[in-house]
Amino acid sequence: MSGFRAVEWTGEAVRLLDQRRLPTEETYHDYTDPEAVAVAIEQMVVRGAPAIGVTAAYGVALAARRWAGATAAEFRSAMESVFERFARTRPTAVNLFWALDRMRRAAQGAPDPARAAEALEVEARAIEAEDLEACRAMGRLGAELLTDPATVLTHCNAGALATAGYGTALGVIRAAAEAGKRVRVLADETRPFLQGARLTAWELRKDGIPVTLITDGMAGYRMKRGGVDAVVVGADRITRSGDVANKIGTYTLAVLAREHGVPFYVAAPLSTVDFELSSGDEIPIEERDPAEVTHCGGTRVAPEGVEVWNPAFDVTPARLVTAIVTERGVARPPYTESLDALRR
Repeated sequence: MSGFRAVEWTGEAVRLLDQRRLPTEETYHDYTDPEAVAVAIEQMVVRGAPAIGVTAAYGVALAARRWAGATAAEFRSAMESVFERFARTRPTAVNLFWALDRMRRAAQGAPDPARAAEALEVEARAIEAEDLEACRAMGRLGAELLTDPATVLTHCNAGALATAGYGTALGVIRAAAEAGKRVRVLADETRPFLQGARLTAWELRKDGIPVTLITDGMAGYRMKRGGVDAVVVGADRITRSGDVANKIGTYTLAVLAREHGVPFYVAAPLSTVDFELSSGDEIPIEERDPAEVTHCGGTRVAPEGVEVWNPAFDVTPARLVTAIVTERGVARPPYTESLDALRR
């Protein structure tokens, strides 16, 4: 696998690969200010649910360093503001809240601010390491589901750029290729922010995995022609019933896959499963800047004053999901039972 990292802790700063500039520029930024890290998440310098969680954890660790010399009361007050700030950055990605909860518990278990700062850095490093291992584990499990040869359709970017490394959906594809399977990838552009065109195609090209870029509207016709063996996507939040929130357009793919008899797989760590929610209707769906729709590469492509609806995610009902691949095993319907069994 290529050596790029979406997020990295330097010991003094959070280093992020600026995904807004890919594929034409491979630019890294070092952040030493927690607020700047939060803004970077909001502005999609870094994106993808697991990577957001890791980045937020390191942002909290940065803040704790600043307040390590404060009184216990000052430290608690300051850190609670930091936790609330990061919680507002991307509301749909449950990995963010999972990581913040872990960091909050790590801080509460320390006897004083200085030791809390040390504990938070250790916890952030652990969250990163665990995510990388989870991606590799689900990659191995998911690769077994793919035929040889296989043409796999994916949507958005669920690769190393969206995680601590290796990827979820692309981790499955990478693991299959590493196992010797002949895998080809169809990557949706993924409008309006073009993560498939800009990021997924870039990752796969760097790793030498054959990839063909298509527009979102071509997927159904390609399936009808018999040119898709499986759909594999990631997720930003999964309910305990198996409903899946992922990048807008995923639901459409799931409907098309069902119509054409193509298995629809979701790859995500168990930290993406929100066991507090029973239905996808309960998942908060982020709506983003209309300029992502009205402009492309900074150039206006829609008339001034046109109304825009720009939800970042949609929800695929569990009945359309063939299986959910996690680091602990592959869950199949009924997901209320199979997902619950995996977390024990």
